[in-house]
Parts: sequence; C-alpha cells; structure tokens
Amino acid sequence: MSEDEQRDNETLEPPRDNWRPPAPDAPLELSEPDVSGRPKQVLIAGIGNAWQRDDGFGSEVARRLEGRELPEGIAVIDFGTGGLDLAYQVMYGYDGLLMIDVSRQGGSPGTLYVMEVDEDEVPGGSVEDGEVLNPHAMDPETVLRFIKITGGWPGKVVIVACEPATIEEMGVGLTPAVEEAVDRAVDLVLETAKELLTDEAYASVDDAK
Repeated sequence: MSEDEQRDNETLEPPRDNWRPPAPDAPLELSEPDVSGRPKQVLIAGIGNAWQRDDGFGSEVARRLEGRELPEGIAVIDFGTGGLDLAYQVMYGYDGLLMIDVSRQGGSPGTLYVMEVDEDEVPGGSVEDGEVLNPHAMDPETVLRFIKITGGWPGKVVIVACEPATIEEMGVGLTPAVEEAVDRAVDLVLETAKELLTDEAYASVDDAK
C-alpha cells in the first residue's frame, strides 16, 4: 500500500473504541487504593503566638527543625495561629500528627512533655447554635476539635509540649528557661516523629479497629 493510500485509509476509518458506559442500574464498584506498602507520612506542626513570649515556643522549634535534614515522610510546617489551616492541612492524609506547643502541667519552666491524644476524648460533632470556634485559636483542644469535625483525624496524634514561664504578657522572645529547652525539644520531636514512621507506633490503633 502506497503512502497516499495508507493516509486515505487512516482518514476514512474512524478510530475504534470498545469502551461503553455502564448501565444505569449496574452496581457501583468501589475499591480503596492499596497504600499498605507506602511510607508513613508524618506532619510536625509548630503552633502558638510568637507575640506572647513563651507561646512562640512551637514556632521556634519548627523553625530550627526546618534547618535539619529530615527523614523521608516527615514534613514540618509552622502554623503560627492558623488553627483552621492546620485542620485543613491534616486532611491531606497524614498517618501521624505531631504538634509542638506550650502546656501548663505544673512542672518547672522548660520541662518537656510528650502526650498522646485519644480521639475519643476530643469533643466532636456539629457546632451548636451560638457556639463560636475561633479559626485563629491555637490551643490544642480547639485545633484537635477542628480536625475531628472536618473528618481528618490521622492515625496517631502526639503533642510535644513545654512548660512555659509566661504566656500572658505581650512581647517577643522566649524566657531563658524555655529558650534553653528549644534544642532539647528539637531532638525530642525528631525522635518521636521517627517513631511515628514505624508500623509499631500504630499497632494499638489498628487493633482497636
């Protein structure tokens, strides 16, 4: 067949497509993608208000973590006072969420705590009439409630917190005791985040399902 004849044949013959849409009453087949083999994804979130002295602890730890070489699967974001932003970010499908914040637990300023959060202990459901949730509120309870309401609760939530000296007064800069705790917190957060990359960290969660 000459080139001219072949070109005419290709032009005259419509392309063949065997696909046909399913019948309207055909059963809908849904299948979730198999993600069992993919690496875990962990979000480290620095939260707090840098204009209220020690409340800027989480942001400072996140800033220093950004300068570290992080293992694959770990992301660090400083959310500042964007509680709703954090809730929406978690909806991207992280396996673990590690929040960095201050928390008054009664210890000496600079004391570090690692606290695992139980989803069942966080209020959820719809927002009642007259109830106001501040989208810029960054206390862990409000942030976690946003996450639960939006349906983005990850497999594991951990808070690494520091006992503050002061968070009531306005001002920039951490108090000496909390400033001294920042580098220790960076190491602790990295160690905890690496644990969240392992299957073992989610064993209790998987057993409960």
